[in-house]
Amino acid sequence: MWPDFPKPPPAPRPHPAIYEALGVDGVKNLIRAFYLELGKSPVAHLFPTGEALMTSADNSALFWITIMGGPPLYEQKHGKPMIRQRHLRFPITGEARAHWLACWEPVLAEAPSTLGFPAEHIDGFRAWINTFSAWIVNAEGPASDQGAEPEEPRG
Repeated sequence: MWPDFPKPPPAPRPHPAIYEALGVDGVKNLIRAFYLELGKSPVAHLFPTGEALMTSADNSALFWITIMGGPPLYEQKHGKPMIRQRHLRFPITGEARAHWLACWEPVLAEAPSTLGFPAEHIDGFRAWINTFSAWIVNAEGPASDQGAEPEEPRG
């Protein structure tokens, strides 16, 4: 299924202090802010529009809650994340990955003051999303640095 896109090695998850500081609602707000950026980005065509964008953000937040050390809400609702397989229907190139990563920057810049995201863990979180995004590239196109495979959510 992935002959041209080898699995990167595992990478450590975001620090659990992030979830401890944000909780379920804070992670949802973080992901909603990120999706608002995605909706204005060059990869917006890969995402729903209008209210459906926030519905998608809330669904995605279930995954992020688990990744950040919270309960396995995504798995309880949808089963194992199977990140690569779930994204296969979307052509995700290295260029799309770079745009996706860029959407995090304004969110992370404001997250400590607006959401209580621990500033000392921004760099570690940024490193994790870099590895995570490399995991879902599945189409030929301009590439950016490949990272490592994210760990599956605990559950």
